[in-house]
Amino acid sequence: MTAGRPRSFDIDKAVDIAMNVFWRKGYAATSMADLTKAMGINAPSLYAAFGNKEGLFRRAMDRYAEGPAGFMVVSMQQPTALDVVTHMLRAAAASHTDPHFPAGCFMVQSESTVGDKSEKLRRDIIKQRNGGEALLRKRLEQAKADGDLPAQMDPTELARYAVTVMYGMAIQAANGASRKDLDQIVNFTLKNWPTSAKRKINS
Repeated sequence: MTAGRPRSFDIDKAVDIAMNVFWRKGYAATSMADLTKAMGINAPSLYAAFGNKEGLFRRAMDRYAEGPAGFMVVSMQQPTALDVVTHMLRAAAASHTDPHFPAGCFMVQSESTVGDKSEKLRRDIIKQRNGGEALLRKRLEQAKADGDLPAQMDPTELARYAVTVMYGMAIQAANGASRKDLDQIVNFTLKNWPTSAKRKINS
């Protein structure tokens, strides 16, 4: 048995390129020809490496979570609830307006562009996107237990609020909002963020 021919392209680089194509054009509007041309490979190589268009898109989803959206994990490691949300929203504003990528959020834009024939993929996009909210909710629950949030605040509602702001900024960015515009939204959100009496005394 002879060994198969080695791939002549960089898988990680190819996924990065595909992510940008999907992000810019949307899933349904992106053709295999668009992908192979941008990636500089032929269709058989794409199928061999990723299975099909959906398989490549799922790899792009993972790449986005690890790369442009990787700030979520770092945000959760901040010492207080206010620090967590500050880092998350500031980093999101930077990511949504990063000139190296299409404006906005890959996950937000992907949900509306998968098309009617890809309902399972749409559900998986929503599931992955909701994972960020679940991560934040868990962190805010810990903050409340630590006395870092007012006792009457609901971590579920707070997490939903913060994530809604973050994804709203993504839509604004996709529609042309600048980093300065998004920072103003962040400033307003943080100004109204609930702080426990204990934190006010210690700050």
